[in-house]
Amino acid sequence: MTSKLVTVGPQATARTIKDIFDQHEFHHLPVVEGNEKLLGIISKQDFYKVAYVLSLQTTGRTWSEKEYEVLTARDLMTDHPLTLEPDDTIGLAADIFLANQFHAIPVVEDERLIGLITTHDLLMYSFNSPIVGEWP
Repeated sequence: MTSKLVTVGPQATARTIKDIFDQHEFHHLPVVEGNEKLLGIISKQDFYKVAYVLSLQTTGRTWSEKEYEVLTARDLMTDHPLTLEPDDTIGLAADIFLANQFHAIPVVEDERLIGLITTHDLLMYSFNSPIVGEWP
């Protein structure tokens, strides 16, 4: 899991969120409040779907830019995301990814966000595993 996360609060504007996604290569942005209490998560894909819809609702960039200052993380996030605990297994994470249409799972301990595991993390783990390439 990745434990050094960039997060936003629920009142962060869509402009701030766009800037974060533009500046970083990650695809998921946790939304937290207080002492890192997880409220939700925003995927880059979901953010750009909203941006696309905004672009269709106007003929000018000015209107979209104003909307970016009004929309907040709370408006854009998936609230109450499925989470894992630190002692959950890699197999459980893999099962969740295989059964669902998302690619990141927040890791929470005592309601506090401590990390994020992604499908990329699982691939890296599997690739670096000593049993890679060994077949029964």
